Amino acid sequence: MSLTPPFTAASALQKVKLAQNLWNTRNPEKVALAYTPDTTWRNRTTFLQGREEVEQFLKEKWAKEHFYILRKELFSFAENKIAVQFFYEWNESPDGTGQWYRTYGLEDWTFDPSGLMRKRMMSGNDLAISREERWFKEGMDIESVDISERHL
Repeated sequence: MSLTPPFTAASALQKVKLAQNLWNTRNPEKVALAYTPDTTWRNRTTFLQGREEVEQFLKEKWAKEHFYILRKELFSFAENKIAVQFFYEWNESPDGTGQWYRTYGLEDWTFDPSGLMRKRMMSGNDLAISREERWFKEGMDIESVDISERHL
């Protein structure tokens, strides 16, 4: 199955789950390679251009968002575009004793012909949660979490 445009339902879903797994490595250098050298990003109110800025942004992000675990769900696709819903949880403290958050949002992706992401537009909101409210815990299968329609 080709993971290059034009996407089918199956290839779009596979592309989403590959991105999910890649981001869950929390490896900025590796993640940045999934984007074109001149990629354009909007992440909330931050605008980035190029892999180097993406890599630096991710280093700073994961230096603040500890115990980061992400799940992405296919929302829609067409030709060279994919839209996803995402949910991730993180703690503000490196030892896990700080406030837990769940971040909800949507992303709009556009790919070049080779399958690298040329554009990523993200909107997200953070919700403070208790340790007990967490969906995603280290070592669990994040796909096994039943995310209800209330959250989609």
